[in-house]
Amino acid sequence: MQGGIDALDRSSLPAADNINPYAFSIAVNGELIIQKGKMIAYYGNLKFEALTQSAFASFVKTHFNSPMYAGDFVIVTGQGQLILGDRGFDINSYNIEAGNLTVRAANLLGYGGDLQLKQSIIPGYVALIGTGIMIAASHGAVHFIEPPCRVDPQALLGWADAPSPCHHYDYQYVQGLMGALGSAMGRSSGEEHQLDFVGAGTVLMQSSETMVSDGKLLQVLDGQSATLSLPGMQQLHQRIGARIQQQQSSQY
Repeated sequence: MQGGIDALDRSSLPAADNINPYAFSIAVNGELIIQKGKMIAYYGNLKFEALTQSAFASFVKTHFNSPMYAGDFVIVTGQGQLILGDRGFDINSYNIEAGNLTVRAANLLGYGGDLQLKQSIIPGYVALIGTGIMIAASHGAVHFIEPPCRVDPQALLGWADAPSPCHHYDYQYVQGLMGALGSAMGRSSGEEHQLDFVGAGTVLMQSSETMVSDGKLLQVLDGQSATLSLPGMQQLHQRIGARIQQQQSSQY
């Protein structure tokens, strides 16, 4: 091509690897589940169907078990080459061998093999169990950390073969001047709140605290808010209002 630009050639695309940090190529020969809107190109004879309307009901039944996220994914069938991308985010793949990996649902681009997706007890996350390939987006490069460790919740991408984390609050920081001001403004940072990992396994951390938007989290929070008392709902309303003001002021 003119200008020295090399066009993509199907014959030279990898079977399951990155084309560059922002695009991933995977050969499809059967069935694959991907997140809606993440296909940027494909070669061959591929078909995209909603999970709830797919003719491959038995495949979906054994590979997808999360009603909350069923509307966010589609099943890809046929033979061809699929290219995935996500708004310029970094993309990585992970080969899971008879294990389990929990990942932010909004960051999960697709998976295949004998992996089964289940909804995690941690809001906003899903667990992949079995053997196969998982493709995920991240804001910046992904770093692998061995427990025991504490991670900023906003930087956490997921964890593999490790127990679910628990919340850790640094009360010395919170009781300090900056911590008190932060709480008054409804701010929650990695300095005062972390997720604590113990035991064996691997923690996946992205290089930035910027998270991919996940609309399903709002559904989870809305459902949990029904259990709050009136004073609790009023306090939550005040904290949300303070956070909205803080976000708006940071944009100017």
